[in-house]
Amino acid sequence: MNDGYDAGHGDDQYELVGYDEYGRPVYRQAQGRGHAQPGHQQQYDPYGQQGYGYDPYATGAQQPVQQPYDPYGSQGGYDTGQQPAQPPAPGYGGHGGHPAGPHGGAPATQPPYDPYGQAATSGPQPRVAEQTARIPQQAGPPEGRERAEHREAAEPGGDYRTEQFAFVEEPTGDSEDVIDWMKFTENRTERREEARRRARSRVVALVVVLALVAVGGVGYLWYAGKLPGLSSSDDKSGATTAAGAQKRDVIALHLHDTRGGGTSTALLVNNTTTKQGTAVLVPNAFALTGDDGSTTTLAKSVDDEGPDATRTALDSALGTDIEGTWRLDTPYLQILVDLVGNIEVDTDADVPDPESKDKTAAPLVRKGEGQTLSGKMAVAYATYRGKGEDANAQLQRFGQVMQGVLRKLSSDPQAATTTVQTMGMILDPPLTEKDLGTFLAGLSDRAKGGDFKTALLPVRDDGGLSAEASDSVVKDVLGGTAKSPDKDAAVTVSVRNATGAEDRTGKARVVLLNGGFTFVSGGTASGTEATSEVVYAEAADKENAVEVAKTLGLPTGSVTQGKVSANARVSVVLGQDYKPAS
Repeated sequence: MNDGYDAGHGDDQYELVGYDEYGRPVYRQAQGRGHAQPGHQQQYDPYGQQGYGYDPYATGAQQPVQQPYDPYGSQGGYDTGQQPAQPPAPGYGGHGGHPAGPHGGAPATQPPYDPYGQAATSGPQPRVAEQTARIPQQAGPPEGRERAEHREAAEPGGDYRTEQFAFVEEPTGDSEDVIDWMKFTENRTERREEARRRARSRVVALVVVLALVAVGGVGYLWYAGKLPGLSSSDDKSGATTAAGAQKRDVIALHLHDTRGGGTSTALLVNNTTTKQGTAVLVPNAFALTGDDGSTTTLAKSVDDEGPDATRTALDSALGTDIEGTWRLDTPYLQILVDLVGNIEVDTDADVPDPESKDKTAAPLVRKGEGQTLSGKMAVAYATYRGKGEDANAQLQRFGQVMQGVLRKLSSDPQAATTTVQTMGMILDPPLTEKDLGTFLAGLSDRAKGGDFKTALLPVRDDGGLSAEASDSVVKDVLGGTAKSPDKDAAVTVSVRNATGAEDRTGKARVVLLNGGFTFVSGGTASGTEATSEVVYAEAADKENAVEVAKTLGLPTGSVTQGKVSANARVSVVLGQDYKPAS
């Protein structure tokens, strides 16, 4: 196509040369249609010296030979990606050194330039995309530019750039992020599982510890005899087993009232198994049997027989093992209370001053809770017995004073021994000052911890012990049934007179002593019984019970197994059918 183009400079005509890379037409000045150019006329070559035989900067005449335009670059070709900068296209002014048109003052005419060879005049020429003439600085529309860029990238021989193929590369960052996320998820899952395992382990360990604590607590209570049913006297076998497994330290304490006369006796017990301390108060009317088989009371035995014989009689009557005897005269009790720094007692009576002759004087000890007692006040209260009061009332006051002393005494064995030595007492062998100090320190620890109590041994008016009343003290506290008599030891027989005749007890005692038995008085019954009974507790004592019945002249049918007194192996109740030998 040879369309006319008016560049705005006169009537010069231009002809179509080709299209640039954006599809825009490229024109040049037509030969022979404009005004003749004087002098030398430069031929337009948009590609400079690229093998077309045209030198825009040559100073000589026009080259005689013109090479035809080769669109495929067979004689030098061209690289669309390495084109040098071109002067402005015709019709845009004379800024780039090219002819500007008929009025631009070109020196001479030049032969026509045919970029398509001889066939350029035959009509419209096909568009060549690979090599197109271009006019520099001529921008195309954006959409055309984009289409051209895609066309150059797709067609062979185009100007390829590295960034055009960036899409071929795999994005490694996304893969790494996915891997990191998978690792994070896996680690978090593992941490959760590990936390669950640790939690389960802690729960299992806690359950095991609680189970061990529970089993240990139950075992301790069982061993200590504190489980319900084991320490009760109603459960005979359980009580016997618990009592037999316990270890007790027992010392007999005799308080001698040097002013008013009389004695008071308490058995101090330290149960090292159950960690319990007890002061068993023994009434003076308690019946004991002497070495010659005669019956006596505790008070008479202490005054007449002495500490050793009394301790032996108590062991025989109660089935205990007393380790020593502590004789405490009232002056030493006063010294002891003053050494520990006074005591506090809940007093139950107003006690007058025994040294005061004024009957209207204020009492030395006031009745009330938490009364502070000095040594003198403690002695007065421990020995006081009001008019008409039972003897056991004074005995219980003595127990209160001793409990108050133990609470103030040092729990350190060495310090307690020093206190005993400071008192200056003379102890009865085998008890020593060190033994007594150590023993009192242990009881002091019990008293300070609230594990010390007093218990009154129940004794009937006739001095005997009832089987029911004595079990709670003799068996549970003293552990009397835990003592096994020697194989060759004489069988202890408790005799209770229910015949209605007082002399029958003495006659039965003589018969039993002559038969080789040990006699223990069981007192006199308030009423009478028609028939006699001989009772044994253990199966091993059945033969002994039969021998006792024969010795007393009672029928063997009167022998039965049952509950006996705590201080005897065989119990006898003499009924009206008992006929002593004359």
